[in-house]
Amino acid sequence: MNRQPDRDDVTPATSGALGMAELRVAEQVIRQARAVQTRALAAGDHDLVASFWTADITVRRALGHAVNGAAACRQMLDAGAAGVPAILYQREAVTVMVSPHWPLAYEEGEWTGHAGRAGSPAVIGGRYAAQWVLRSGRWLIRSELFVALTGSSLGSEVGSNAGSDFAALP
Repeated sequence: MNRQPDRDDVTPATSGALGMAELRVAEQVIRQARAVQTRALAAGDHDLVASFWTADITVRRALGHAVNGAAACRQMLDAGAAGVPAILYQREAVTVMVSPHWPLAYEEGEWTGHAGRAGSPAVIGGRYAAQWVLRSGRWLIRSELFVALTGSSLGSEVGSNAGSDFAALP
């Protein structure tokens, strides 16, 4: 069977391994991209948030609900922002590791959800992991996993009132 490679096939990033300097640059680019995306979340700029995703992104939300594809993820963001109160999410990368052999990177960090605005006390939070892929010279998020580990009474209400769609949770 002659299988044609698709756009998600992972091939080596270069003919040889990336050097330490190139890995550090890629790590900083990913950290900066995450910071820009987090600021866009706080500002409600969902177009900018979505610009960091691949079209086939998969997200496993804080309480376990799976969301597949950029359009569905965008709907999830819009629904969460329409909640009362709206929950604003902040993400902070703790670790970023870039593969020296493939156009892939792994990010791990902490996330928090704040009622109404980013500066308010966190009502829910936890850890996240993300897979980044280099496409056409740009690092994009292909997959994210969020796990809720902490929460206040409002955070618990958000989770219980969101129903099967968990509309207000990341």
